Amino acid sequence: MKLSGAKILDGLTWTLTGLLGIAAVIELLAPRSATQLDAVIILLAVVASVATVTKQLPLQNVLFAAAITALIGGAAHGLSAQTGLPLGPLTFGETAGPKYFNYVPWTVPLLWVIAIFNSRGVARLILRPWRRVKNYGYLLIALTAALALAFDLALEPFAARVKHFWLWQPTKIPATWHGTSPMAFLGWLAVALLIMAFITPSLIRKQPGAQPPPDYTPVALWFGAMLLFAGGAGSAGLWSAVVVDAVLAGIVAVFCWRGAKW
Repeated sequence: MKLSGAKILDGLTWTLTGLLGIAAVIELLAPRSATQLDAVIILLAVVASVATVTKQLPLQNVLFAAAITALIGGAAHGLSAQTGLPLGPLTFGETAGPKYFNYVPWTVPLLWVIAIFNSRGVARLILRPWRRVKNYGYLLIALTAALALAFDLALEPFAARVKHFWLWQPTKIPATWHGTSPMAFLGWLAVALLIMAFITPSLIRKQPGAQPPPDYTPVALWFGAMLLFAGGAGSAGLWSAVVVDAVLAGIVAVFCWRGAKW
């Protein structure tokens, strides 16, 4: 029996997700080390994220959206390191990897692709009951940005305090989230919205037909990232971050369950 291209691609994405899960477990056992494993996890997550969207859309559209996401997200972090805007002043650590043109580590643009693509996949599942609503496109953009912000809330303690990918410099705002200024999260939300405004036309499914069944791969990747971040934060004694990660994941899980039942 011949397998269709869709089934092969679906098997590939779940294989990549399984490999990513194994690597994440190893990472949780030694969250402060294994820099090479960090790179493997990021690369696997990016390939799985792109392959997942390719199940519904042409590859060239997905690669274009991924390139725009990486370019805008990487530029936002690079500019922040140079000028303090739009995310706030930060310094990149050696563990983030070599830099493009001595500007931004290669891992940072890929983190944006992981955050945006899988947040969009989760948002699509949550919004299934409202798929026919007139303003669905705007709802998808807004919810994707909100889920990307939740992703960053979990990422920051792990990336800055556990892995030392970057270090946020003090600002005039005294309150921080494990060293991260609220300015960083406001900037992340704004950049996520900007990215979605640019990539959404490329990610619109133009073929007519029935609504495809829900795809749970981006859900697995998004929740897997949240689990990895929470586990790493817990290993460093950042228990408030663990609690917040669990609450965010629980809220999103409820809405995903509702969307999946629709």
